[in-house]
Amino acid sequence: MPSYRPVTATLRGLEVLAATSRLGSRASLAEIHRLTGFDKSTILRMLETLEHAGFVVRDDDRRSWQVTGKTLQLSAGYDRHRAVGTIVAPALAAFRTTVGWPSDVALFDHDSMLVVETSREPGPMFLNRRPGYRAPVLGTSLGLSYMAHCGAAEREAFLARMADDPAPWNDLARNPAEAERAFAGIRERGYAEMSPSYASREYDDMISSIGVPIMRDGRVYAAMNTLYLLNALTPERAVATLLEPLQAAAARLAKDLARNDPD
Repeated sequence: MPSYRPVTATLRGLEVLAATSRLGSRASLAEIHRLTGFDKSTILRMLETLEHAGFVVRDDDRRSWQVTGKTLQLSAGYDRHRAVGTIVAPALAAFRTTVGWPSDVALFDHDSMLVVETSREPGPMFLNRRPGYRAPVLGTSLGLSYMAHCGAAEREAFLARMADDPAPWNDLARNPAEAERAFAGIRERGYAEMSPSYASREYDDMISSIGVPIMRDGRVYAAMNTLYLLNALTPERAVATLLEPLQAAAARLAKDLARNDPD
């Protein structure tokens, strides 16, 4: 049993801070009130206290609040990438045993998909893709499957950032209408495929992959792929034999990640 009852003001302050972070540039009093249900005068008092402590700053032009870099200190002891990698590692090993092909799990990280765990083994298919590798979003089945299922605002912001990147797979970012058609097709099919330009540049057209989102209740946590040799499987055969077990593995991982999610 705890020694003391929870301090209500502290709990409210933390909830206001979390709501401010979640809302981003939309963190007005009205929006924070909508998320927390707290009285606006209480929210304002919490925000001013957090501002005094250096965790938020007022944006007078937008009449909103934003978290500061100091909030990063609150997560200094928590490495999400490693934590996710630890959670998914057993499932990736089991999946490789079942289907015979390697897989990666990656998180979206601003402009790339950050590989947090892989079941690739040393040899021709490993190709130096260890955890920590940053894969291009629009070149890989990992990134395309994530981007097709994330929120529209996140997707639009990402495409705007990548429009000036000259990599050929980023042509999609320079044509938003075509990008939306491509993402709609991925959602309809239930999977994404590696971009041909990326397969050519990175794998000499010897390897391809299919990827699916790791998501639950509308939230996309990460993405998972499986890679295969094109001289062993056609893309059509890969989808026919690998997609169903890949989706099942991703669903199990989504359940595990949701259970361990601090939010």
